Amino acid sequence: MNLELDGRPTVLRENELFMSEDIFDKNAWLRRIGHTGSCAPTLETLQALILEHSTAISYESIDVLLGRPPKLDLASLQQKLVAGGRGGYCFEQNLLFRAGLRSLGFNVTSLQARVVRGLAIDAPRPALHIVLRVDLPEGPFLADVGFGNLAPTAPLVLCPDIEQETPHETMRFVQMGEELTLQSKLGATWEHIYRVVSLPRVDAEYEICNWFTASHPDSPYRSNLIAARPGPDRTRITLFNARLTIRHVTGEADRRILRGVLEYYSVISETFGISLSREVVARALETVESRGFLGPPHPFFA
Repeated sequence: MNLELDGRPTVLRENELFMSEDIFDKNAWLRRIGHTGSCAPTLETLQALILEHSTAISYESIDVLLGRPPKLDLASLQQKLVAGGRGGYCFEQNLLFRAGLRSLGFNVTSLQARVVRGLAIDAPRPALHIVLRVDLPEGPFLADVGFGNLAPTAPLVLCPDIEQETPHETMRFVQMGEELTLQSKLGATWEHIYRVVSLPRVDAEYEICNWFTASHPDSPYRSNLIAARPGPDRTRITLFNARLTIRHVTGEADRRILRGVLEYYSVISETFGISLSREVVARALETVESRGFLGPPHPFFA
């Protein structure tokens, strides 16, 4: 595509319309996630980066709840998730993570997945989740820091029928037609998460999916207060409206109900490390209450 910038003609690839890697502040991102180890594009570095990013930058979709569809250009992602102390949902998290990986020399391919959490393995689902394939000398690996309370906290080799340990759950892929279904072992049960579509994607497709996810009237993000992050000792911490859940790798869970703006504000800022004012938290709660979705969690976040 030919454009003119400052009166000079130039040619941009389609991805560059949305995600020019030239403006990425690698050092700021590394500081944000607390990475002080090697930056060589190796499997060991990838393992560290996934765990650090997932732990430091919480999954959250509060902007969608407030009627503000997230912006996916790299400058906006850095301002919100890196400089602004916020979290984000899948498109924000994985596009930022992709930029970080590429800045370190990793070979990354953008993919999509069909979420089947709480559904049949062959459920006919649209591909509305972004995942990344990272090609290393050891083979192709899945990287995903943006799937809420079940994002893998380690790279997973893209090969079926191999049980793979992570700092949290044991995971595996099983073949489903031409797609690989990611499963997580919760207690003694293998549960479906999503089916990976191997066809590479361009960023324009993520813009469409982001708009649909943030704007569709039935999107769970428009009516529910959602946050998640991996916790210590293989726990997962999830906030779904008033319910705060700490799930253990055994499948057991500790739950409590939040009450009042101050308690929500404390949990959002301290437990999830999300930088928001009390006024914004109050507006988010008013939105949830006005839409009446205060029941059990959506199956994606159960």
